[in-house]
Amino acid sequence: MNNYSDDDLLLLSGIQHFAFCRRQWALIYIEQQWQENILTFGGRELHERADDPFFTEARGTVLITRSLPLVSYRLGLYGVADVVEFHRSEEGIKLKGRTGLWRPHPVEYKYGKPKFDDCDIVQLCAQAICLEEMFSSSISEGDMFYGRTRRRQRVIFDESLRKRVMELTLEMHQLFEQGVTPLPVETKACKSCSLVEICLPHMSKRRSVRRYFHDALREQN
Repeated sequence: MNNYSDDDLLLLSGIQHFAFCRRQWALIYIEQQWQENILTFGGRELHERADDPFFTEARGTVLITRSLPLVSYRLGLYGVADVVEFHRSEEGIKLKGRTGLWRPHPVEYKYGKPKFDDCDIVQLCAQAICLEEMFSSSISEGDMFYGRTRRRQRVIFDESLRKRVMELTLEMHQLFEQGVTPLPVETKACKSCSLVEICLPHMSKRRSVRRYFHDALREQN
């Protein structure tokens, strides 16, 4: 049963921003603010090299499709997959114009290196859930490709990761409906964020005017 309509759909790529920082996501997707730095520029360049709309390449038992449109009405997300490989498999699906059965395998490209958090893999898992809904199939794994290491990292779409994606997307929709931008929380990651000059995370450590006068009066007494 579909939970969301076309008007409710949010950009799938936003889940990576949301998992990284709620405030960053809100600044981009609610307030429509964006600034580019060397990390985002490098990532955009890598994506542009990967993206070639509707291009399908055959490599033996693997079909490679780039810039594949995605949608999930269960998650309320839409977007574009960098690369989706279709591996010939007895447990796969039928593809128009192709003989045999094929198993979808999403591949997400990132500019940097593998991260310690789950920001990247929740995006990849969300892509897999979209593909499952679109092709009425089951997808157990995908790959992250990092430009810094030039290597793939296998990601297993287990129940805990799928639950994490569902929780994040639900929170994204709730925050978007409220139109609220969360207050800044300064962390080490803020230094590399392209929105640091807009976000001003250091302000979170400053006292409010009311708090300032309250503390000043207490000191005098």
